[in-house]
Amino acid sequence: MILADFQACTGIENIDEAITLLEQNNWDLVAAINGVIPQENGILQSEYGGETLQGPAYGPTSHPTASSSTPSSSSAFRHVVPSRQIVERQPRMLDFRVEYRDRNVDVVLEDSCTVGEIKHILENELQIPVSKMLLKGWKTGDVDDSTVLKTLHLPKNNSLYVLTPDLPPPSSSNSGALQESLNQNFMLIITHREVQREYNLNFSGSSTIQEVKRNVYDLTSIPVRHQLWEGWPPSATDDSMTLAASGLTYPCHRLTVGRRSSPAQTREQSEEQCTDVHMVSDSDGDDFEDATEFGVDDGEMFGMASSALRKSPMMPENAENEGDALLQFTAEFSSRYGDCHPVYFIGSLEAAFQEAFYGKARDRKLLAIYLHHDESVLTNVFCSQMLCAESIVSYLSQNFITWAWDMTKEANRARFLTMCTRHFGSVVAQTIRTQKTDQFPLFLIIMGKRSSNEVLNVIQGNTTVDELMMRLMAAMEIFSAQQQEDIKDEDEREARENVKREQDEAYRISLEADRAKREAQEREQAEQFRLEQIRKEQEEEREAIRLSLEQALPPEPKKESTESVSKLRIRTPSGEFFERRFLASSKLQVVFDFVASKGYPWGEFKLLGTFPRRDVTQLDPNKSLLEVKLYPQETLFLEAKE
Repeated sequence: MILADFQACTGIENIDEAITLLEQNNWDLVAAINGVIPQENGILQSEYGGETLQGPAYGPTSHPTASSSTPSSSSAFRHVVPSRQIVERQPRMLDFRVEYRDRNVDVVLEDSCTVGEIKHILENELQIPVSKMLLKGWKTGDVDDSTVLKTLHLPKNNSLYVLTPDLPPPSSSNSGALQESLNQNFMLIITHREVQREYNLNFSGSSTIQEVKRNVYDLTSIPVRHQLWEGWPPSATDDSMTLAASGLTYPCHRLTVGRRSSPAQTREQSEEQCTDVHMVSDSDGDDFEDATEFGVDDGEMFGMASSALRKSPMMPENAENEGDALLQFTAEFSSRYGDCHPVYFIGSLEAAFQEAFYGKARDRKLLAIYLHHDESVLTNVFCSQMLCAESIVSYLSQNFITWAWDMTKEANRARFLTMCTRHFGSVVAQTIRTQKTDQFPLFLIIMGKRSSNEVLNVIQGNTTVDELMMRLMAAMEIFSAQQQEDIKDEDEREARENVKREQDEAYRISLEADRAKREAQEREQAEQFRLEQIRKEQEEEREAIRLSLEQALPPEPKKESTESVSKLRIRTPSGEFFERRFLASSKLQVVFDFVASKGYPWGEFKLLGTFPRRDVTQLDPNKSLLEVKLYPQETLFLEAKE
């Protein structure tokens, strides 16, 4: 009603422009009208007698009603704009309160002036060069110095602030802290209440609360006027306030946003018994009570409801990611029909198949595909009264995986038919293709089979809650019978697999034991071979030493030698004897070498004398046999050292 009244009073036919102007004034009708038609020149012409009325047409509590219209009129007021034929338009005066650090400057200018003229006035007041001055706080975004104030459609009273990033901060600690906050970046963690999704948004301290709300509108499709916030500090009382001055927690601050229930929705709930309804629109609450009150017939109003007033489609056209498209579908469905609705699977149709059909047999479910169509006359009734009924929602959540798609846009329709042909075959796709718009919405019940997916039922929108529940239960009976067979087959298969696993495990253990035994034998053989090699090497080394000693021995003196000769008789540990003659002047080492050449190295054996018993190996090897008293003859025996 506010939108219609505003258009009727101002003559602005463009709905988007009218909504923008109303949002700039927080949907204050009088302020918005005065922003376009100044109060001192506001002119509304009545139907009665054609007299001209000066000043505002009505105050906050006096709205035009249908009772004031005549039978031949289509509106209580005609579209009237200021005209030079009625009165010469006087310049509109705008009031600006400009904040700079700890100062406030009031500036009053005509709306024909430019932004640059405001800066020149502030230059004289604040002693700041225009080139160093950034003027912020415009509700329409940043503007340049040549922008005419009239083109900004500003309200009479405005709040701005000045930034001077190129100037040093003042000595005051508070001003310095504010300037520092303006240059800082705030991380706002914003939770969308209806879809339980978080957005992490970075804003500079110089951004305004209004800019935050507009950014959230782009993300959530919740208009600023319908946003219901939680978490703003108590000091954040004005949307034109900067984040630095609002008292947010630095560097991160948590906020929650939801959709405010519109007056139209509340009115519809309280008037359920009313049968005289001119129009039902699902356009986020931008509804008109009575079309004829504003000079528009029923056909025109229904056209607006399906096109201009529907702010957000259920699903974006040509969405690249099916999961993102389903997120928007869920959020839009909640905003239109409330939070009590089926839990839609967020993901591709293939992912929904995986979730419903390809788990364990006991965990499998039926797949319900809801096909929405905004242009069908059955959609609102089906969604609000049947699909959102608590019994249907509960039954679907327990037994079904529910996936949804919007068939309103031709591109989305073609995309689903392609998916349908790929997964269900051309017959099912042709069946859906031939469905007329008024037969939507459709509810497809899909059961996964071993080799294909079977469509058990196609439920059209012209049904009742009881009939819908009966058809869901009938599909569930068919599915339960099939599920029991699948569970039996799966149990038998698991039993066979368990036996096979046990056999495989026993075989594996046997192989492990055989391999361990074989490896032990191989290690033992390798160790024996290694020891044999060492023994051979040692024997070869001993033989080489023995031969070298034998070759190095001096020749044995002959019996008829004229020199003194000592005859030694040596007994081995095995009882054998060997004899040899040595020169009495020969060193004891020669005897040791002789014994070693026979295979008894003196490092391993002791050479002992008989009378007296002594260890000859302990004597000085450099002494002669004569000196150690092994002359003229001696019997010695060998004994292994311990």
